Amino acid sequence: MARGQLRIYLGAAPGVGKTYAMLEEAQRRRGRGTDLVIGFVETHGRVHTAELLDGLEVVPRCTVEYRGAAFTEMDVDAVLARSPQVAVVDELAHTNVPGSVHAKRWQDVQLLLDAGITVLSTVNIQHLESLNDVVEQITGVVQRETVPDQVVRQADQVELVDMTPEALRRRMVHGNVYQAERIDAALGNYFRVGNLTALRELALLWLADKVDEQLDRYRADHGIARQWETRERVVVAVTGGPEGETLIRRAARIAGRSKGADLLALHVTRSDGLAGADPALLARHRVLVESLGGTYHQVAGADIPRALLDFAKGANATQLVLGASRRGRLAQMLSPGVGTTTAALSGSIDVHLVAHERTRRGRLSGLRPRSSALSPVRRLAGFALAVAGLPLLTLLLHGLEDGLSLAGDILLYLAMIVTVALIGGLWPALLAAVAASLLLNYFFTPPVGTFTIAGRENLLALAVFVLIAAAVSVVVDLAARRTREAASASADAATLAAVAGSVLRGARPLQALLDNLRETFQLDAVTVLERRGDGPAGPDCQGDPTAWRVAATVGGAPCFTPAQGDTAVPVDDEITLVLRGPSLPAADRRIIEAFAAQAALALRQERLAEEAARARPLAEADRMRTALLAAVSHDLRTPLASAVAAVAGLRSDDVAFSDEDRRELLDTAAESLERLNRLVSNLLDMSRLQAGALGVTARELWLDEAVPAALDELGEAGRTVRVRIPDDLSAVRADPGLLQRVLVNVVSNALRFSPPGRPPLVSASELGDQVELRVVDHGPGIPEEQRDQVFLPFQRLGDRDNDTGVGLGLALSRGLTEAMGGTLLPETTPGGGLTMVLNLPAVPPPAGLTVPEAAAVERALAEGTHRPVSPEPSVEETEPGPR
Repeated sequence: MARGQLRIYLGAAPGVGKTYAMLEEAQRRRGRGTDLVIGFVETHGRVHTAELLDGLEVVPRCTVEYRGAAFTEMDVDAVLARSPQVAVVDELAHTNVPGSVHAKRWQDVQLLLDAGITVLSTVNIQHLESLNDVVEQITGVVQRETVPDQVVRQADQVELVDMTPEALRRRMVHGNVYQAERIDAALGNYFRVGNLTALRELALLWLADKVDEQLDRYRADHGIARQWETRERVVVAVTGGPEGETLIRRAARIAGRSKGADLLALHVTRSDGLAGADPALLARHRVLVESLGGTYHQVAGADIPRALLDFAKGANATQLVLGASRRGRLAQMLSPGVGTTTAALSGSIDVHLVAHERTRRGRLSGLRPRSSALSPVRRLAGFALAVAGLPLLTLLLHGLEDGLSLAGDILLYLAMIVTVALIGGLWPALLAAVAASLLLNYFFTPPVGTFTIAGRENLLALAVFVLIAAAVSVVVDLAARRTREAASASADAATLAAVAGSVLRGARPLQALLDNLRETFQLDAVTVLERRGDGPAGPDCQGDPTAWRVAATVGGAPCFTPAQGDTAVPVDDEITLVLRGPSLPAADRRIIEAFAAQAALALRQERLAEEAARARPLAEADRMRTALLAAVSHDLRTPLASAVAAVAGLRSDDVAFSDEDRRELLDTAAESLERLNRLVSNLLDMSRLQAGALGVTARELWLDEAVPAALDELGEAGRTVRVRIPDDLSAVRADPGLLQRVLVNVVSNALRFSPPGRPPLVSASELGDQVELRVVDHGPGIPEEQRDQVFLPFQRLGDRDNDTGVGLGLALSRGLTEAMGGTLLPETTPGGGLTMVLNLPAVPPPAGLTVPEAAAVERALAEGTHRPVSPEPSVEETEPGPR
């Protein structure tokens, strides 16, 4: 069975019209006679969207029970049994209620696709897993529901439903997105113009990347090698030489001339895996490229021009930047070089050859002297074998009675030369080859005893012998050199891999990097010095301690100047890595320089992290201070003004008040002062919470006593709240005063948003070692992406005025609950609304007593009596009718 196709409507934010566009497509397909059903569509109360459901077959949803409540989800089995051609499934990133077939709706969609059903679905850009943290930084809202990027990338079609931020905000003002009571809060928080613009850019860029993937796949499937200049992409080739920074900056300027151009840096390593470029310079080049907004890439290839062009064509690059050749004129006459060859083979790709300081100065300029491939001991052994072994072999062959032919003598001497080459390398082997040719000529080539060669065949044999001996010597020396380089490269790679792993896993990357450097090279101390901004500068201050400060150090006593260390590796003009300990060979300096470059990068990252950490509480405090001043300016003044006006009226002698008016003024003053008292108490408690100075005295409490006390504090409004607390509910461990504050704040919030005729419900249940108290209202509810915001201080989600409090209630309630060892979490009320779930630790009854008996004993002790009493009936009222 063929797999079904997935078509996704992608939006930058809620309300852009994804579901509307999806249902329009569903109506078009139905009009063409396609067998189509609605698996799940959420209209969010939008009239125009609901109208598009007319005439479409809707598969009934299934009901899932969870925590005593009923929820509806898409009935996957029913859709599969119906087996339509097309199924419409809204909200791809939705999390299913526990107990459903799958945890996520996108998994339900995969099941439908596997059954050959084509699916139309929707998703917002903020729900993509890879962009979750980016969206949080932009909007300040954590997206709990996400979908893996791969699921969306593998869709057969992704259609962007786009809308400008201004148009979306106008839709909201007209009531086409949210209900009226939520519009102002949404416009002032998540749906600010800046947020919507950033989300729109994310959506456009993400879709552009997917379009690039589709274009690359199309070109590969159709064998199109010619470049399509859909977007400027500049590839710069870096060799690991000192000219790399010049090339990268030039390529960045070229890319900067085109809006949206990509910058890619490429280094081609040798295909044999051996080290060639300076790793320290490559590390600096990578940092520079990434700081300029580009990306760094590395490929292996024996043919460098071909590797460069293959990468450029694979990336659909339009321009390639290369450095002018460092080789001299003679070398360029013998071989055209990488730049010339690449330009000749580039085709439609523009090639820029950039001149630099080392142009035509020779490839070896600036490089370190090439060290020998073999150790001195092996070279001495080779010379010794050549000096002693050849005379012994000559005596042995000359002493044979029958003697060997000249060909046999040559083979034996050749075997001796190969042995010398294997032991001592090139120069001992060349010495042995010359000496062997002279011995063969004198002792075994007619006329014997002279260096004259009579026969042409003998001359040819000796000449070939010398050439073979020299060739074998060169090959053996080259093999030994390659083996040594491979071992060195492998060791360097293993060291860098271990360092990278420790840095990535460690909480302090710079400290981990320096520790690894010290342990790897057995150093006494490693210090990172940073030049003081107010100290002396110049090359003469290497020993001046006033010019440097210690940025980081490990091991023994730190070095306070570069001159105090045994090895100093400058990273740039500001940072120097200083080592104290055994002297290091020159071959290890390259890896040390790589360490130094990474250390400088880690230091800058730590500095940025520290600055961000220092700025975060300052920004938070500033935000809190601004919000406090804005909120308190009204919320403190209003009750104060009411109380002052009432008291002033009572004290006035100009007006004669009746007893009823006097009582009304007294009630107004008392209510205003009580409101002011609650506000000041909330502010003080919030400040104590943030300072960690809140005192908590937890003891055993019974909810059937704590809840009515909190409702009594709410006055007349509290008497409308329905309460359902079982008789067999265990006691909880909590602070009586704090718990009452939490209940008052949460219940008053539920009362504020409850519709007329449907007051809140307070119910309790026990689950394991926790008692769960639920405050249920049937108001407008809170979108899941905004639930965390209601627990922030000075947030009045959905409020359009300043008459409903300073916005500390839920923030303070969560803080007080967590201080008592509990949790306060929001949930969606089935049928609409918000349910606040308060979890507190349960206290098991004493051994031998049931929960009601324990409650009765506790009440008797509290009343001062010591006789058992019957437990009082709980305050209970069931909710009438189904939800």
